[in-house]
Amino acid sequence: MADPYQTLGVARSATEADIKKAYRKLAKELHPDRNKDNPKASERFSQVTNAYDLLQDKDKRARFDRGEIDGDGNPAMPFGYGGGTPRGAGGGFRSQEFDAGGFGGGAGGPDVSDLFEGLFGGRGAGGFTGGFGRRSAGPPPKGGNVAYRLRVPLPDAAALAPQRITLADGKTIDLKLPAGVEDGTQMRLGGKGDPGPGGAGDAIVTIEVEPHRFFTRDGDDVRLDLPVTLKEAVAGAAVKVPTVEKPVMLTVPAGSTSGRTLRIKGRGFHRKGGGRGDQLVTLLVDVPADDAALKAFVEDWTPEGNPRSTLGV
Repeated sequence: MADPYQTLGVARSATEADIKKAYRKLAKELHPDRNKDNPKASERFSQVTNAYDLLQDKDKRARFDRGEIDGDGNPAMPFGYGGGTPRGAGGGFRSQEFDAGGFGGGAGGPDVSDLFEGLFGGRGAGGFTGGFGRRSAGPPPKGGNVAYRLRVPLPDAAALAPQRITLADGKTIDLKLPAGVEDGTQMRLGGKGDPGPGGAGDAIVTIEVEPHRFFTRDGDDVRLDLPVTLKEAVAGAAVKVPTVEKPVMLTVPAGSTSGRTLRIKGRGFHRKGGGRGDQLVTLLVDVPADDAALKAFVEDWTPEGNPRSTLGV
């Protein structure tokens, strides 16, 4: 059983942000899709994912820090005995989850009932909750967790559009993305992992937000560079602008210049705490290279002022 802090390479005092940053870095390096010829990387990826699952759960992290559970999430065992079955038994990048009940209740764990029988003389009628005696039987182990990666288009992530994923058994599920979704966000699907005597494990879905050809993310906002004609910039105009959901009309004020940024409220990413970011539209004035009428106009036009005066020239 590995120490999750050591697995992720962080200190015990690490913040949630430190843990998430470390996990993202390792997950990108070790993901099976990038290491198809390296089975050790897949095994390491599973270990890193399991360590992150434990530490990002505040309750489990606190219990581990107090020594109540081990690095696999199983109850800590007395006298140095370990409970449960080592991870990795499922192969590939599936993770096995086991629960150990009582003392030595996991598969392959030692039976310490004889030890207590020798110490206290005879078997008790009950389990350990009623005095030292016969060990109580633990629950049967669950099946292993299965890791998935889901690529989500940036507009879908911003709008929280439902995503369809096909599981290992061939079944499909429509996922509802959480507010605040970002690269590396994990979603747990209870009971959608490998089958086991104690029930199926879980499916762990890691979200990867795909880059977009003209939208970019800026925190909870979405940025877009919008080309406009010289006439639209000088005289002002209402122009159609794409957003992450559907096009909207945007008013370009008269006298706009390249670099001016306009705001479309509520067209960004959904925030975890509620509300939504905006879309920031930066104008790029398109000056035609070979327009005879425009050339004739500027030859007789002397603009006022010096646009480079702020540069000291």
